[in-house]
Amino acid sequence: MSDDADTTFRPPYRVEVTDRAADLHEAHGDLAAGEGSGVTATVAGRVMLLRDMGRLCFATLRDSSGAVQLMATAKGTERYDELTALNLGDWVVATGEVVRSKKGELSVRVERWQLLAKARRGFGDKWHGITDTDMRYRQRYADLWANESSRRVFQARSRIMSLTRRFLEDRGFMEVETPVFHPIPGGAMARPFVTHHNALDMDLYLRIAPELYLKRLVVGGFERVFEIARVFRNEGLSPRHNPEFTMLELYQAYADLSDMMEITEQLVAHLAREVVGSTVITYGGREVDLTPPWRRATLLELIEEHAGVRLDLDMPIDELRRVAADHGVEVDPAWGPGKLILEVYEKTTEAELWGPVFVTDYPKEVSPLARDHRSKPGMAERFEPIVAGRELGNAFTELTDPEEQRRRFEEQARAKAAGDDEAMVVDEDYLRALEYGLPPTGGLGIGMDRLVMLLTDTHSIRDVVLFPTLRPEVG
Repeated sequence: MSDDADTTFRPPYRVEVTDRAADLHEAHGDLAAGEGSGVTATVAGRVMLLRDMGRLCFATLRDSSGAVQLMATAKGTERYDELTALNLGDWVVATGEVVRSKKGELSVRVERWQLLAKARRGFGDKWHGITDTDMRYRQRYADLWANESSRRVFQARSRIMSLTRRFLEDRGFMEVETPVFHPIPGGAMARPFVTHHNALDMDLYLRIAPELYLKRLVVGGFERVFEIARVFRNEGLSPRHNPEFTMLELYQAYADLSDMMEITEQLVAHLAREVVGSTVITYGGREVDLTPPWRRATLLELIEEHAGVRLDLDMPIDELRRVAADHGVEVDPAWGPGKLILEVYEKTTEAELWGPVFVTDYPKEVSPLARDHRSKPGMAERFEPIVAGRELGNAFTELTDPEEQRRRFEEQARAKAAGDDEAMVVDEDYLRALEYGLPPTGGLGIGMDRLVMLLTDTHSIRDVVLFPTLRPEVG
């Protein structure tokens, strides 16, 4: 400690807090203006507003549940002058009778109080909070106090995660944990982060998806499993992308694509009812009706609807390349028909789908872990749920044949060798697991950050991730 450090303030090691702001409002909601309750409460939190009126002082005390007014008097409050000298943001604990002020504010009439921590940095003003977005993301600890909207978003996020777990557990799913470090990247087409384990002298990859480990557990006899997993992809930053994000993945034995559609729409509708109060929500000023059942439409049908062009896998490759180029796609000569069709869809159609809609029947070429479509050659049993122009997730009837899966992995490996950084590699242990037998299985992944964005009417992933990845501070 420096010589000029403040040596007079000694915070307590612990304090006994008996009440939260929200509980006081609920318990004393019928208290009339100017009345006392005869009940003594002890509350703690930050002083976010202070009005000194001479012999009478009012302060707004905010805790994690809400706010309650502190009312102090020169005659009835110990160390009154010190209380009126508090800085905004100081932490205090206060004890006194619960009363309703003459102006109708539920209050604690302070008899005694104690300073718990000093705020040596200021918060935003009471009307606008912190408006600098860079500061909000870098200093979330200040943003959460200064901006009530931020607190509401993260409270909703916590509730969404809890409700999701309960929803799945009520349907017989077991929550599991799978490795974050993978010996080879797999389970999705994405560029991984790589690190090195010194003791084993080997490179490891931060997981880009938990899929292959979860399906190993189905092979092992757990018929319904899920994980709310932190995953990592070495990609750029955008309003929809953060290098680390949260993914719900679940797998159900004896199920297929249709079962995954039902779970998706039922889960999202349930969360909307619980968090928003209705399955009809507003996003960006526009209504979205999440009531099941959602529309089902094929990728090719939707391209024709929105781009006005009819495509199929049997078209000559040069014609597909021309159509893609005409719609602004930068064509890679290595792409096959399936990849070209997907690129056209993503360029022209996905952002236009307000939905909700299940986009079905993706080309097998871009779906290396999905089972062949049962009636459409070259297509896979895969869908993506699209809501408000954004993909919420990805789902398959899972590929269970180890020989076909090996062929798909080898195709991916050739693409990687040709320069595709997001292509998969051959996972021999996963193939060995499939050789023990994977029953018919449906799989689903949902981006939980995007789901939170949807249900809180938030438009940047940085606003739903407590500590988003940012460029280094300058200066």
